[in-house]
Amino acid sequence: MIAIGAREIAAAVRVLIRGQLARYGGSGTSETRHFEQELSNAMGVSNALAVNSGTSALVCALAAAGIGPGDEVLVPAYTWVSSAAAPLAVGAVPVLVEIDESLTIDPVDLKAKITPFTKAVIPVHMLNVVCDMTRVMSLADEFGLVVVEDACQAIGARYDGKRVGSIGHAGAFSFQQHKNLKGGEGGALITNDYRLYIRSGMYHDVGSYIREDRDESDEPLFVGQNLRMPELIAAILRTQLRRLDEQLAQRRLRRVAILEEIANVSGLAVTIHHSPSDAVGLTIIAEDAERALSFATVKGVNRLIDTGRHVYSNWQSILSKRSFDPRMDPYQWANRNIEQSPDSCPYTLQVLERSCSVSCDAEIPMPLIRRMAKELANR
Repeated sequence: MIAIGAREIAAAVRVLIRGQLARYGGSGTSETRHFEQELSNAMGVSNALAVNSGTSALVCALAAAGIGPGDEVLVPAYTWVSSAAAPLAVGAVPVLVEIDESLTIDPVDLKAKITPFTKAVIPVHMLNVVCDMTRVMSLADEFGLVVVEDACQAIGARYDGKRVGSIGHAGAFSFQQHKNLKGGEGGALITNDYRLYIRSGMYHDVGSYIREDRDESDEPLFVGQNLRMPELIAAILRTQLRRLDEQLAQRRLRRVAILEEIANVSGLAVTIHHSPSDAVGLTIIAEDAERALSFATVKGVNRLIDTGRHVYSNWQSILSKRSFDPRMDPYQWANRNIEQSPDSCPYTLQVLERSCSVSCDAEIPMPLIRRMAKELANR
């Protein structure tokens, strides 16, 4: 994560002095518009849309892609609950898929879960660890699925040289407090599909049709929501985006330093990485749950099963299968049994019991990184 400092303060003050806090409501090009242009350039895509959260980015992408009532969306069992909640927001239902030892969606179980009702898949790049996008995209092509990459925890990371989020039909980012770029809240959608971009813009802004800077399109208008990004967040993110690659380079240095120290530790292995030369996140897997628990006693190391909010078995709102009103229940529209219980993905739970994340944050001084690595090697 990039530390908040003088540049962010100066950016916020610039917006406050100008007095234009909303994207639409002043004169001149907005901070949000500038951020979208800079983000699309940095990610190597044609279009970027700034929104108010990573959740909103996922919902916008699904709505724009025409995912809706009766559809199934495949979601990994290890992610933040928004990945599973987003399909419900458009009337579709999430189908839980096992992860493998890479901590990302398992292509084998992914293929096994595809039904005639499956319309989309949300592969999630957790902890800056990337999915096997080659196999995901191959399956998507074979079965005609929309791919919405959830790169909320991995903005800037790469897979085979390509930025994550730019590989699928759309990608979603989050700028919440604990992400690589942080504005407190905020999110973005990126895509090379112009129609998807236009439809996302309609969905994220109920007043899209009155905006002076709207993109020209023959796409029929539909009613959307209000999911716009405020100018203050955009201004802060612009300063951080310029330092993103520098921050990721610092993460790589810290990752290498830790790996050198733990290379010969018995009962411990580095998690499989689907693009080793691009790796910026570090996770490890132990021979058993007890050993993983001992590793997690080191400051900066966390056993993943214990960070329960990202584990599907703790998603109470999803497992309850209840909407705010029974008449708006997507499971009723699906009109078939879709299992979602704490026992749905047992292998995921086994993997998480043995797996730990290891902090490589750029702001952690290298001496502390080396100390953490030594303590880890002695467990």
